[in-house]
Amino acid sequence: MTRRLLAALLLALTAGTACAGQDAAGKPGEAQGRVTLRVGDQKAGSQAILKAAGLLGGTSYTITWSQFTSGPPLLEAVNAGAVDIGGVGNTPPVFAAASGSKIKVVSAYRQSAKGSAILVPGGSSITSPEQLKGRKVAVAKGSSAHYHLLAVLKKAGLSFADIQPQYLQPADALAAFSSGTVDAWAIWDPFTSQAKIQHGARLLVDGTGVVNGLGFQVAAPAAIEDTGKRAAIADFLTRLARARVWAAAHLDEWAKVWAQETGLPAEVANAAVANAVATPVEIDDSVVSSEQEIADAFGAEGLIPGTVTFSQFVDDRFNEVVGKAAR
Repeated sequence: MTRRLLAALLLALTAGTACAGQDAAGKPGEAQGRVTLRVGDQKAGSQAILKAAGLLGGTSYTITWSQFTSGPPLLEAVNAGAVDIGGVGNTPPVFAAASGSKIKVVSAYRQSAKGSAILVPGGSSITSPEQLKGRKVAVAKGSSAHYHLLAVLKKAGLSFADIQPQYLQPADALAAFSSGTVDAWAIWDPFTSQAKIQHGARLLVDGTGVVNGLGFQVAAPAAIEDTGKRAAIADFLTRLARARVWAAAHLDEWAKVWAQETGLPAEVANAAVANAVATPVEIDDSVVSSEQEIADAFGAEGLIPGTVTFSQFVDDRFNEVVGKAAR
């Protein structure tokens, strides 16, 4: 499909949105075509930022939301056909691609690497990444934190074989970290801010100069090829891009909604959003190349099977509509 035709579909969908006030008021089924877009989300993710920006309602299609603990299980749902699209960090698409999943990266954004952190308890004797050798480190397998940890270890002259990785989802990892069961935790915001503020965690190293800060919306190929869902995806990505631009200029308002949606204290939300400002970026050769480096790094460690050619899991047809929305 040409970008011109995609833009026409989006225009038609937007026109339908303007007439779909009843749908925005919570009466799905009155929208044009009764398209349902099934969206996967994570804590303080797409739903929260769209709500904060006032862009959650008024669609001419119905959105159903499913919450996931991290990116890998979200992409498992995309591959299984249970979710049409969802937001993840820079590493889940690599693991999904390595397993042969049916996914396509359809939009990208870049944010500060400061929210990506390797934390240690406040009273820990660990003061440098080199001292992680032989230690138990909690991390969600296949998550953005997984690559952050791998890159930090490599920079310190270590490999995954030198530590005892504890593959835990964030809630379980927080429990293990706060109880002293693990020596360190590789994680992302808002969990980084939550652990530091509520549990006295100390930052060992953040992602600055180590990770690419990329995040993605990843869709099921079947959803992209469906005419109605393709137009809904284009509109959804446009709204997300506009919401990110809004959030960058309204951190306080965003933090208030974030706190309400997640149940996190205002102090935690305020700290987290400061690191979560994200700028929509075009999916270009530099993005693909950066992700290929991640895939190659995991392959070299034997942490994923076979070889991944990341470009085969990218669909850049939405670049234009996202770019316009972000300007």
